Amino acid sequence: MKRERFLFAWICILAVCGVLNAEPTVDGIPLHFSMHGKGPQTIILVHGWTCDETTWEAQVAPLSKGYRVVTLDLPGHGKSGSPKDGTFSMDLFARAVEAIRSEVKADRVIVAGHSMGTPVVIQYARLYPQHTAALIFVDGLVFPPTNLPPVNPQQFAGPEGRKARENMVRGMFSSSTTPAMQTHILSMMLGAPEATALGAMKATFDGSNWKDDVTNLPVLGIYADHSRLGDRDYMKTHYPKLQYVEIPNTGHFLMMEKPDEFNQLVSDFLKKQSF
Repeated sequence: MKRERFLFAWICILAVCGVLNAEPTVDGIPLHFSMHGKGPQTIILVHGWTCDETTWEAQVAPLSKGYRVVTLDLPGHGKSGSPKDGTFSMDLFARAVEAIRSEVKADRVIVAGHSMGTPVVIQYARLYPQHTAALIFVDGLVFPPTNLPPVNPQQFAGPEGRKARENMVRGMFSSSTTPAMQTHILSMMLGAPEATALGAMKATFDGSNWKDDVTNLPVLGIYADHSRLGDRDYMKTHYPKLQYVEIPNTGHFLMMEKPDEFNQLVSDFLKKQSF
């Protein structure tokens, strides 16, 4: 009896000290994630630049009815820690996704990425093809756009940096972005540290990300109405199993603006796959 009490007390001490149920890490950076549902397949939802897991609030409940749904905060974002040296990269983000996959003990996962999250999931598929079942691009970059002016990350630094970030974020809204959504998005994105805004933007446009490889995985591309990010000519060549859709009357945060249409597209796509 004394031995059982001792073991119970020791387990309690370990749990309080964080030795048990510790957060997953990448390069020593603690990673925050959430998991919902108990389906046979796992979907990992990856947010974009200076966002966090709340990006996907309208997807979690509907999708978790048939799938295990995992959301996370990338390094430097939300409730996750930041790299000590301040260096961000698509490799770091992809390895963070892998740390979460390993933590939830999923073998092969469907990985969805919004905005900057798209190059993250593309890099994830390159690094971990054995664990990637399908990809979902959500109004995200697949190649640096030639129809948009180049982005200078340094504009987000210094006294005027916050205003520059706010102007960029407001440019992502559409007539379907309600005032409540705008408040949420602005609070989320402007709440990210300046170091994250600069470092993650530099990582996004790092030339080493953009390769000429072909991905034969099933890919669903869900893009905003008349999106300037959806380079369909490039996608057709490099993602031969691509299904491309634009949701009318949406802006960059289309999964918030039109969640029913978005969730139905994802569900229909996944039902057609044989994982």
